[in-house]
Amino acid sequence: MDPEKKRYLVCHDYGMGGSWWWVWAASPEEIVESVAEIEVITDEESIRESGPLADEELHLDALSGTSLADLRDQRTAHRSVPGYGVLAGRKRVYLRDDEEGVDFLVEVGPDGRRLREVEVSPEGVFRLAEDLPNPPRDLRDPRYVRMEISHAEFEAAWERSVPYPEDEE
Repeated sequence: MDPEKKRYLVCHDYGMGGSWWWVWAASPEEIVESVAEIEVITDEESIRESGPLADEELHLDALSGTSLADLRDQRTAHRSVPGYGVLAGRKRVYLRDDEEGVDFLVEVGPDGRRLREVEVSPEGVFRLAEDLPNPPRDLRDPRYVRMEISHAEFEAAWERSVPYPEDEE
């Protein structure tokens, strides 16, 4: 085993669950640069709680034929597309997201998780992050660059919005 590598807990969170792995790599950054749609768990309490969910122990430099190979190949494809990594590392990102024919304006934090969203509709309803499953978006994915909107556009919609009907008490 390479003494410069450490074991990291990695999750592919798809909203209503996730897949977990232990991955040997030089750093968390090396993992997210190499594998799409995952997050590296660094919080000690989360590692204690979720570590037992990891089904496999893998080496980042030997992912061929493993359950992470497709996500590694996806990241490799991302790197050749203009916009790769442009949104990663930002404090906030604002997106126009089309979910099943409904437009949403979404505020996303640096971890890719939704903070607030506004449905683009005559009612202009809003939801907070805790109201729905909230898997992280992979902000290195170049597809999000064309979805980006301004902070001002998001805030204007937020100011006009009303609570989602189920949220009213």
